[in-house]
Amino acid sequence: MTPSTADRPDMSVEDFEELARRAPETVTLEFINGKLRVKPVPDGDHGAIFMLLLRQCMRHRPDLDLHPEQGLLMDAYRKGRVRPDGTLAPIGHFAGQPEWADSTGVLMLVEVTSYDSGTHRRDRVDKGRAYACGDIPVYLLVDRDDDTLTVFSEPKDGVYQRHPSYPFGATVPLPAPVGITLDTDRLKDFAH
Repeated sequence: MTPSTADRPDMSVEDFEELARRAPETVTLEFINGKLRVKPVPDGDHGAIFMLLLRQCMRHRPDLDLHPEQGLLMDAYRKGRVRPDGTLAPIGHFAGQPEWADSTGVLMLVEVTSYDSGTHRRDRVDKGRAYACGDIPVYLLVDRDDDTLTVFSEPKDGVYQRHPSYPFGATVPLPAPVGITLDTDRLKDFAH
């Protein structure tokens, strides 16, 4: 059976990596589910939300770093290449690794939705599948469309088994191996 046009990748992984290397600094490219994706430039609220999360993660777990925009290999999901908004990993974890680092040992990935037409497919569908296929223990989705945080955990066979959602302002427990509780009251300042 011949794969449908929708199932065929836009390009080879090698061509994607070359294109990403040559892209201007103002453009962030990802290769998810065989498709080229352009990440929008974050707005001020997006950045403020990320910084709020960064401060809390580092305060509660000083043994970890929350890296912004770290390029990761997601080979288990159609040889994907992603740049999550945040990658929580042990201090020094990415030292000596190339631009597209191995995701083994990453504890959590964070995405903050953007206000663009591709955010549903990219952040809510494709990345969740990619991260589960890559056995990332925790995926935190900060969804600015409905002012919620969804904590995806327990990846099994490419699907997260648990995914409770919490409104902005709630106390949000992040399960092991992250093991911290987020105070999201300040996120209400960024609700629209």
